[in-house]
Amino acid sequence: AYFECLHELKLIVDLMYEEGIAGMRYSISDTAEYGDLTRGPRIITPAVKAEMRKVLDEIQDGRFAEEWVAEANGDRANYDRLRKEGEAHPIEEVGQRLRGMMPFISAGKQSVKDSAGGAQD
Repeated sequence: AYFECLHELKLIVDLMYEEGIAGMRYSISDTAEYGDLTRGPRIITPAVKAEMRKVLDEIQDGRFAEEWVAEANGDRANYDRLRKEGEAHPIEEVGQRLRGMMPFISAGKQSVKDSAGGAQD
């Protein structure tokens, strides 16, 4: 699941960036395209679209910015907790193991923690 959902994500995003969604669909296998066409609507439901609209509204009306400024100027406890939860997600362990089997993608690269260091924006 990791490989299909995360590792191949770059390929799919690059195809959409370069050729649009229709071009991406043309470039993937018929099986993958069929899955996109028949299963995609089950994932991106009206409820998901409504939640995305709420998030956009929060960005546009400034609520997100206000929340972030308060978090960034405070002790960042919520931010730090959420970051740690993300780092502890099982997909991270699986990804680390799989990337370790693919030296061609990590040759000469620093790890995110080595390069990012938790820098504040």
